[in-house]
Amino acid sequence: MRLPFFYGWVIVVVTFVTMAIGVNARTAFSLFFPPIIDEFGWERGVTAGAFSFGFLVSGAVSPLIGRLMDRAGPRAVMEFGVALMAGGLLLAPLTTQPWHLYLTIGVLVGAGSVCLGYSGQSLFLPNWFNRRRGLAIGLAFAGVGIGSVTLLPWVQIMIEQTGWRTACTAMGIMILVVLAPINLLLRKRPEDIGLEPDGDAAPSASSAKPISNIVDAAWAGTDWTLKRAVRTARFWWISLGYFCGLYIWYAVQVHQTKYLLDIGFSPGVAVWALGVVSLLGIPGQILLGHLSDRLGREWIWAAGCMGFAICFAALIALKFLPTLMLVYVMVLAQGALGYGLTSIMGAVVLEIFQGKHYGSIFGTIMLAALAGGAAGPWVTGFLHDLSGSYTIAFAIGIGVSGLSAVAIWLASPGKVRAVAGQLHRIEARLPPTNA
Repeated sequence: MRLPFFYGWVIVVVTFVTMAIGVNARTAFSLFFPPIIDEFGWERGVTAGAFSFGFLVSGAVSPLIGRLMDRAGPRAVMEFGVALMAGGLLLAPLTTQPWHLYLTIGVLVGAGSVCLGYSGQSLFLPNWFNRRRGLAIGLAFAGVGIGSVTLLPWVQIMIEQTGWRTACTAMGIMILVVLAPINLLLRKRPEDIGLEPDGDAAPSASSAKPISNIVDAAWAGTDWTLKRAVRTARFWWISLGYFCGLYIWYAVQVHQTKYLLDIGFSPGVAVWALGVVSLLGIPGQILLGHLSDRLGREWIWAAGCMGFAICFAALIALKFLPTLMLVYVMVLAQGALGYGLTSIMGAVVLEIFQGKHYGSIFGTIMLAALAGGAAGPWVTGFLHDLSGSYTIAFAIGIGVSGLSAVAIWLASPGKVRAVAGQLHRIEARLPPTNA
């Protein structure tokens, strides 16, 4: 039976809910971080290292998840992620030694997050849309923001009233009860159920031939295997850009709450800041995703990197001028601009290396990206322990933001396939047809 609307929007809704719970279950480590330090007295670098170790695990399994997606599809990948993440959160309350935290939050939650988070969703969601790819991904990934403003305050209340262990257990149960059933609705591509991307009608002999979005025919016509992709400069520019992108993202996310507490802000302000960042990410991801369909992916990636650079600058300034106004600047730049990076991560790779091996290529690129996510919190914590301040680490973050923007410009996805808003440029170069 045909639905009265395009099934791709069902995929978007399922992804929205999965991201709302799955991504924020991992983000909640920022809230667990202070009480764990207070309880055990471990160094910040050691404790934050569990989160970073999770990224190393994520990076190690990311290529395998890409291959699993190519062979078994999104349902197998998502249910595997549900089992891993729920298991990690349900076992984390048994922690008494650092290695326990590394095993549960690191190995299990880290590996599960690759499936349920941005990486796993980007392996199949872009297949469902062409013209509205950026908008659809932005809408789906905006679930992270909704989850932040609803789940994170709830987690914080549980931590304050019953402890961080209870909060971990509750999140694990929620993942099992909600995410396991709804992800059975997923399909890898619209063609699997007899549909076309964007819900378009199937082409017929009498229908007008659509304008191709291909700019570089030789590149787009190549059968891109992982082996061929790694031999190109574009593959390595994307890898560098994504490494730097996740470095800056998680360097801020893991240490932001503790930093605000250290310089004198109340726990309420610190938790509010973490939640509102993701709240602002909702319109930010949707708008920037839509703009990427009009302007191009490179421009939006640069805008996101600029947001993180402003965020780091505001954090440095807060040490010397701890005012709410600077907190607002930091939160606005990070959420409304910085979080826009996620709305185009899958699109950039798909538009350059589109083909049946896309999952393997994207999964391998995410190996570099997740290595950046691991490096960001660890390096930031290490530099704090070494210098007694976050200033050097945040200044490095500004430089890494700029490097990420440059790398994606050099990868130039728009020189392989044009976004919908730039098709008029291709049309203008076509020879006129005879009436």
